[in-house]
Amino acid sequence: MNRTVNQKAWFLVLPVLVLVAFSAVIPLMTVVNYSVQDSFGNNQFFWAGLEWFEEILTSERVHNALGRQIVFSAIILAIEVPLGILVALSMPKRGFWASLSLVLIALPLLIPWNVVGTIWQIFGRVDIGLLGWTLRNLGVDYNYTQNALDAWITVIVMDVWHWTSLVALLAYAGLQSIPEAYYQAAKIDQASRWSVFRYIELPKMQGVLLIAILLRFMDSFMIYTEPFVVTGGGPGNATTFLSIDLVKMALGQFDLGPAAAFSLMYFLVILLISWVFYTVMVNLDRRGER
Repeated sequence: MNRTVNQKAWFLVLPVLVLVAFSAVIPLMTVVNYSVQDSFGNNQFFWAGLEWFEEILTSERVHNALGRQIVFSAIILAIEVPLGILVALSMPKRGFWASLSLVLIALPLLIPWNVVGTIWQIFGRVDIGLLGWTLRNLGVDYNYTQNALDAWITVIVMDVWHWTSLVALLAYAGLQSIPEAYYQAAKIDQASRWSVFRYIELPKMQGVLLIAILLRFMDSFMIYTEPFVVTGGGPGNATTFLSIDLVKMALGQFDLGPAAAFSLMYFLVILLISWVFYTVMVNLDRRGER
């Protein structure tokens, strides 16, 4: 017996497909077009082939920006993931104080990125900022606009303050999914606090922690607004990460061809690493089901 399949549901999906085409596919194809051509203005294009990709791959400037980006992302993950887990473990599990803790921890996540940068730009100034003024009066030679180490510390502390809440909330959600019977059994066996964390809490948080690591890696690897507002990529090029270098190349120097090739390679690197994280998450879920 032949059954007629109703295809009317596609009319509901069609607006979404059109929106995605205009907001993602068409701009992406435009970038691809610029990456293989050279432009001299007046909409005149000349075929360049893979020249811009070769230039980016051999560019010392891009290599330095990539090195800074990898170091920054590694430091951020090394600080925020353990700190977020510690905060989640310290939070009350239920009641009024649990609700209040969740609200307070989520507050930094509600602040827009440019506002976060502005807050820390003012906060760290040695003339009017509370942090800069306090450190100066304590005898600490702190100036994030002139010292590269101070600029790095400021940007890292700013990111930790802004995004550790996300890791803490995800870890807290993982902890809340653990049945109380697990803790009762551990108490009967007189398990230590470390054993409870190692064999009960940490395995149950693996899924959400991988999501947290994936989100934080993607955000930190694409960070632009906060360090640009605070330091502008300086002093010198000390905090010029990949995204800042890309914007300088595209808008500051108006090198559209190299910038387009740069952005495509940037996108592929993030896509590849995200795929690796996703594969690990799927494998962990399959192991948990066995």
